[in-house]
Amino acid sequence: MRVAFLGPAGTFTEEALRASAPDTGEVEEVPYPSEYETVMAVQNGAVEQAVVPIENSLEGSVTATLDALAGEAEDVRIVAEVVRPVSHCLVARAGLGLGDVRVVVSHPQAIAQCAGFLRERLPDAEPRSAPSTAEAVRGIAADTSEQAAALGPRLAAELYGCDVLAERVEDRHDNHTRFVWLARAGTAPTAPPAKTSIVFWGFNDTSPGALMRVLAELADREVNLTKIESRPRRVRLGHYMFFADLEGAADDERVSEALEALGGRVQTLKVLGSYPVL
Repeated sequence: MRVAFLGPAGTFTEEALRASAPDTGEVEEVPYPSEYETVMAVQNGAVEQAVVPIENSLEGSVTATLDALAGEAEDVRIVAEVVRPVSHCLVARAGLGLGDVRVVVSHPQAIAQCAGFLRERLPDAEPRSAPSTAEAVRGIAADTSEQAAALGPRLAAELYGCDVLAERVEDRHDNHTRFVWLARAGTAPTAPPAKTSIVFWGFNDTSPGALMRVLAELADREVNLTKIESRPRRVRLGHYMFFADLEGAADDERVSEALEALGGRVQTLKVLGSYPVL
């Protein structure tokens, strides 16, 4: 089975893939340079499944993943979830010390997760974004023109021949990231689903209580809502799509009835997946 992941080699996403890969056969890991391209690799049939980050306990949702699932990836569904601890290292090429660092490169979420460390220990260093933590490490290992360090996993430092200048530099040590396995619609989950993710939009969202009345379809049937957030619909200001996570499988009687009723109140309702938590 070919499985895409946010690459290159050495990312936290690759670690999550390896920690949760099914033991039913050989997995070929295929790196992609962005969350969007990783999701679309499943949509386009280039791979059978994919692993992407979707939420972090410090910085919230990975919006590129959500937007891809709600938009162009019409035939992609979440089939499993895995939560992994995330601990960042400050990494530099050999010979560069902490006091020499003038630039810090990483994925924007990693930079945000380590903001306190950067303010305290590297207040004058310029933060720069990279598509992934491993790409940041690979980049600073190859470029000797700047005094640059990267935030990323120890695995990436080992893969690209870099030194670890500091460990556990995230602002909170209970930092966790939620990753999801993706597959084409119709792919059976590997275990009984315990959670369902949806996105919906297209109701009178400028009137008082409109969202409450939509969500009442869940509450009235005692379906527990574990997460909800809004993203712009990219039509005009003030109109949003809403992502929500629910306890229970989509074919559970109460969840199924709630989704049917909720769907009757909105223009668009998409079930992003009903899946187990690994």
